[in-house]
Amino acid sequence: MQAFGKLRDINQQELELMLSWRNAPNVRANMYTRHEISMDEHLAWWARTQQRDDQRYFMFEADDMPLGIVGFTGIDKTSQNSSWAFYASPEAPKGTGSKMEFLALECAFNELELHKLHCEVLAFNAPVIKLHQKFGFSVEGILREHHKIDQEFIDIYRLGLLATEWAEKRVDMMNKLIKLSGKNA
Repeated sequence: MQAFGKLRDINQQELELMLSWRNAPNVRANMYTRHEISMDEHLAWWARTQQRDDQRYFMFEADDMPLGIVGFTGIDKTSQNSSWAFYASPEAPKGTGSKMEFLALECAFNELELHKLHCEVLAFNAPVIKLHQKFGFSVEGILREHHKIDQEFIDIYRLGLLATEWAEKRVDMMNKLIKLSGKNA
């Protein structure tokens, strides 16, 4: 849906921008990897990623401005499922996450032809859990005290969405985003 922006390939010259967003404190706080990532570490990760066919990363762009990253990992073509995650630029306007999620779901179920999309969210990131649920994701389980941050063990929410569930939810979410886009215009 072009009105919400688009997902496109990431250009080599955007890797520094991508890293600056990923290292932003508010993004890092909600990730498994929380240390500040060096450029060398980032470039080595990117080089490994480019060699794999079970991972795809996209730049989210709206009005010709890069605003975020969407990634699919562990793409299993046999079972037609994948994990996914996203993060937005710290300067991204309100509503960017919803647009990114809509386009990610379109990509997952149309382009990647997945049967199921799933993700993991740190328990304290309630806004993202709620966002995923708004798009039709169900909490499939809670991995209790599964991840250690500093000296505290954190629960991980596992969420999943089936292609059939997205097909039922898609038009409703598209209409809500159109309405929100009209208010922000």
